[in-house]
Amino acid sequence: MTQLSVRTRLDVPQEWNLSDLYRGFDDPQLKQDLQALQQKTAEFRQNYRGKVSQLAPEAFARCLQQLEAISTKADHLLAFPSLVFCKDSRNSEAKQFLNDMKVALTRIDNQLLFFELELQNLGSVEFDKLLASPSLSKYNRYLNRIAQSRPHMLSEEVEQTRKRDNLTGRQALIQLHSVHLCEQDYEPVKTSDGKIVKTEAELEALLYHPEADVRYDAYRSVRQVMQQHNTLYGFILNTIAQDHHFENQMRGYPSTLQKYLVVDEVSEGLFRAIMQGTSDRFGLFQRYYQLKGEAIGQNVRTCDLYAPWTTSNERLPSIDYRTAVETLLETLRQFDVFYANRAEEFFAHGWVDAKVRAGKRRGECEFPTYGKHNYLSLSYTEDYKSMFALAHGVGHGLHFALTSDRQTYFNSKPPAMLAEVASSFNELLLLDYLLKKAGDDKHLRQVLLTQQLEQQLNRLFCQSTISRLELAIHERASQGSFDHNFVNEQWMEFYRELCGGVVEVLPEHQYDWARINSIFCKPFSSYQHTASNIVSLACYQKYQQTGKDFIRGYLDLLSSGGSLDQVDALSQYVGVDIDDYSIIHSALDYVEGLIEQLQKTL
Repeated sequence: MTQLSVRTRLDVPQEWNLSDLYRGFDDPQLKQDLQALQQKTAEFRQNYRGKVSQLAPEAFARCLQQLEAISTKADHLLAFPSLVFCKDSRNSEAKQFLNDMKVALTRIDNQLLFFELELQNLGSVEFDKLLASPSLSKYNRYLNRIAQSRPHMLSEEVEQTRKRDNLTGRQALIQLHSVHLCEQDYEPVKTSDGKIVKTEAELEALLYHPEADVRYDAYRSVRQVMQQHNTLYGFILNTIAQDHHFENQMRGYPSTLQKYLVVDEVSEGLFRAIMQGTSDRFGLFQRYYQLKGEAIGQNVRTCDLYAPWTTSNERLPSIDYRTAVETLLETLRQFDVFYANRAEEFFAHGWVDAKVRAGKRRGECEFPTYGKHNYLSLSYTEDYKSMFALAHGVGHGLHFALTSDRQTYFNSKPPAMLAEVASSFNELLLLDYLLKKAGDDKHLRQVLLTQQLEQQLNRLFCQSTISRLELAIHERASQGSFDHNFVNEQWMEFYRELCGGVVEVLPEHQYDWARINSIFCKPFSSYQHTASNIVSLACYQKYQQTGKDFIRGYLDLLSSGGSLDQVDALSQYVGVDIDDYSIIHSALDYVEGLIEQLQKTL
C-alpha cells in the first residue's frame, strides 16, 4: 500500500464532547434554559397574538428575530438528549429525557403556531408589502416558503392537536422503529482469523470481507432479525403511511409525494426526470456488477455488492482513525486552506463520535445545531469505507458551518437539492487525492475506484429505487391498508428490475427495507440523495474544468444556506442549471467514466 503523506498530528478522540451544550442531564443550566424558554414563549404569545396583521415591517422583523432566538435555544435543548440517545439508544435515562423534552418543546411550538397562521391569513396586498420591505429582505425566502404552504394550513386549534397527537402517533412510531432496531442483538459471526463480530456496524463492515461465506453470514445475521420482526415493521410502516394519507386529505395535498415536493421546493418534472433518467441507465449498475462477478470468479449476490474487487490474496492494512483524519485534512488543504482549517475544528473540539458500540444509532448521522456547530456520528471500522464516510460527514459539517457564518436561523437549512453537495464533493476530492497517492499500486487503485463507484451506484440507483418503493407504498396507502408481505414483494420486484439478473437477489433481501430509516421518518428523502449527488457531480465537473477559480463561488454556494432559491443559487454561484436535465446524463456519464478507469486496472 502506498504510504500517505500528512502534516498534522492531532489529538483525535473518537467520542463527542457535549460540554458546550450541557454537562449532563443533572446540569442545572438545562432546567434553567427550558424555564427561560417557556417564559419567553409565553411573553411572545401575549405580546403578539392577534396583532400580526397590525405590525409594521420593522416590528415584524423584530418578531422574527425573537422567534429565531427561541428556535435556536429549543434546538440546543433538543440536541443534547438526542445526541446522548444517538450514542447509546439503550440508555434508558436518555430515552426518557428525550421523550420528556419533545413533549415540552411541542408545547412551546404550539404556543407559537399563531404567528405563522396569522401571517398566512394576511391579504395579498399586506403580504406583498412585507416582501417589498428592505428591513425584511433577509427573510424573503422564509416569507416565500410561508406563502407556498398557505393553502395547506389548518386552524390553530387543529394544528395544535396535530402536533400533540404526533407525540403519541406518527412520531412515536418512528421512534419505536428506531429504538427497536438499536436494541436488537445479532447472531455473532466468526471470521477465519478467529475474530467474533456481533454489532451491526461490524457486521456491515464484514460485507467488505474477501471471504464469500463470511459476507453471507454477516448479511444473513442482520436480515434474520429483520425477518423476525417483519410483521411489526410492516405494521409500523402501514400506520405511518395511513397517517400521511389522512393528513393529505386534511391539508388538500393530492399525495404524500406532492406534500414533500412542496416542502423540498422541487418540481414534479425534475423528480420524474431523475427517476426516469436513472431507470434508463440501470445498464450501468448491471455492467459494473457483471465486471465484478468476472473479477471475483462467482455470481454476485446481494451480500456481495461490496465484496473486494480482486482475485489477489493481498490484503490492505487497516486505516486507524488518526490516519483517516489526517488524510482527509490533507485532502481538503490541497483544495483550500480555509476549508481545511474549518474541518480541523471538528476533530480538535470533539464534535465527531466515531466509536463503534452496541446500541449506537446505526449509519452516519449529523445534528446541525444553530449557534453551535454540527455534531457528526458514524461507526469507524478502520477501512476505506469508513474513511469516505468520514469525508462525507465532515462535508455536512462544513456546509452547516459556512451557512451559519452568514445566515440567520431561518436561512440556515439548505434546500433539498443542495443538502448533500458538500458531503459528496468531499468524497470526490478524497478519491482524487488517494488515486494520486496510489501511483502504480494497481490493487489500491482498484479498491479506491470500486469504493467510490459503489457509493455512486448506491446514490444514483439504489436510493432512487427506495423512492420507487415509497411511491408504491403511499399509492397503496391512499387506497387502503397493506401489510409486510406487500412491502416485501414490492421491494423484491424493484430490486430484481435494478439487478436485471446480473446480481442474484437473495431471499433475505426482501426484509432489507425495514433497515431504511428514511422510509419511516421522512418519505421521499432518498431521491434527494440521488438529486443532490447529481448536483454535486455537476459541481465537481465544473471544478475540474475551471480549477481554483471555482472555489470562491463554491464556498459562497455553501454559505448561502436556504437564503436563495436553489435553482438561482446554483446558477449564480457555480453556473449549474438544474432545470437543464442534461446534468442527469452528465452525472451518469461520469460514473461510466469511473467504470472505464476501473477496467484499465483489470
